Amino acid sequence: MTLRNTDLDVSKSLALLERSLKTIPLGAQTFTKSFQQHVHGTTPLFLERGDGPRCLDVDGNWYIDYVMGLLPIVLGYCDPDVDKAIKDQLAKGISFSLSTDLEAELAERLVRLIPCAEMVRFGKNGTDATSAAVRLARAKTGRDKILVGGYHGWQDWYIGATTRSLGVPEAVRNLTVKFPFNDLDALTAVAREHGKDVAAIVIEPAVTTPKPGYLQGVRDIADEIGAVLVFDEIISGFRIDMGGAQTYYGVTPDLSAFGKAMANGMPISAIVGKAEFMAPMTEIFFSGTFGGEALSIAAAIATIDKLEANKTPQQFWQYGEALMSGMNDRIAAAGLQESLQITGDPWWPKITPSPDAGVEGPVVMSLIREQLAEHGVLTGGGINFCQRHIDDGCLEPTLKAWDAAMDRLKAAMSSDDPESWLKGDVARPVFKVR
Repeated sequence: MTLRNTDLDVSKSLALLERSLKTIPLGAQTFTKSFQQHVHGTTPLFLERGDGPRCLDVDGNWYIDYVMGLLPIVLGYCDPDVDKAIKDQLAKGISFSLSTDLEAELAERLVRLIPCAEMVRFGKNGTDATSAAVRLARAKTGRDKILVGGYHGWQDWYIGATTRSLGVPEAVRNLTVKFPFNDLDALTAVAREHGKDVAAIVIEPAVTTPKPGYLQGVRDIADEIGAVLVFDEIISGFRIDMGGAQTYYGVTPDLSAFGKAMANGMPISAIVGKAEFMAPMTEIFFSGTFGGEALSIAAAIATIDKLEANKTPQQFWQYGEALMSGMNDRIAAAGLQESLQITGDPWWPKITPSPDAGVEGPVVMSLIREQLAEHGVLTGGGINFCQRHIDDGCLEPTLKAWDAAMDRLKAAMSSDDPESWLKGDVARPVFKVR
C-alpha cells in the first residue's frame, strides 16, 4: 500500500457526507467523527477498511492511523487472534436467552488484573460504566451530588455540567460540580462546601499526568467526606498498564470504569469495584439486553490475553518515548517550540498548541492535521497507538510526515495570515472537557 504525499482526493468522502446529512444529524454517529471535527474539504470523512495500523478511506487513500477508532483499536485492525475468537463464537451464537460461561471467564480476568475489582458488570460503552458507578455511589451513600474532574460521557448527570447541557434539567445540572484536575486545594474547597451531600468523586486518573501525591490526596479527601472514589479508566485501562492507572500509580479507588481498548474495537465496557461498593447492584437497576452479548466478551478475552502476553502497555511507553522525542526535536528544529509541544505521558502523547502562540489552537491543529493527512498520517489531538504501529515499523514514516507538517506550519506561522495557508475549513472542538 502506498501512502500519498500530494493533495488528497476526498471527493467520495464529500459526496457521502452530502448523502448522510439528509438522514443523519452531522452525518455521523459520533461527534468526534463528524465533519465539524475534521479539516472539511481536504481530509477524509469516511473510511472503508482497516489493516493493522493503517486505514483506507472511501477515495482509496491509505493512512497510518493514530485515531484507532477513538482508542478501542489497541492491537490493530483485523487482529487475527481476536477475529478468530469472534468467528468461533459467531458459529455458536451472539445473544442468548440465558447467561454464558464467557461472562464469568472475562470477569475473573478483570478481577485478577485490576486492583479495585472484586465484582464486575458489563455494559456497551464508557457512559454505561460511569453512569453505573454514579448510581451505585448514590445508592451506597444516600447522597446526590457528584464531583467531577474530567470527561465522563454523555448522560445527564455529567454532560449537564458542560457547555453541552441543552436538554438537561436544571435540577440535574445542579447535582454535578466540576473541579480542576491536579489541584488539591480546589478539590478541598469544593469538598468542604458540598461534603455532606457528595456521593462520589469521579476522575480520570491518568489522562492528564497526575502530580506526585495527587491521586492519594483525592483518595484521602473522598475518605474524609465519606464519598465513593471512582476512577474513570475508559482511556487509561489496558494502555498505561493492564490494570490501569490504579496499578501504575498504586492508588486504589472504590469503583472504576473500563472500556475502549478492552476488546480491540468490539463494543463492551465494565463497571468494576470492591464488593462492598458493588453490593447495591442487586438493588439498583442496571440492566440491558446486550450486557452479555457473546461476540464482544469473546473478543475481550482474546484481546486481554494477547495484550498481557505481549506486554503491550510497556511497549506503548517505549514507542511513545521515541515518537515524542522525534516530534519535539522537529518542532525545535523548525523554531516552533513557543507555538507547539508534544505533551502528556508516552503511553498517550498529545499535540498541544500553545495558548501564547498568537494563533488560535484550532488553526494550528488544522494546519498540522491537513498536512499529515496529505502525507499519509491520520490523527487528532491525542496520538493513539496500537500494537501494530510498533510491529510494522511506523515510527520513521510518521516522523517523515511530521517533518512536512512542521515545514508547512513554520511557513504559515511566519506569514501575516496563518489561516490562509489552510486549504480546508478549520476543525473546531465540540467543547473543552479537560
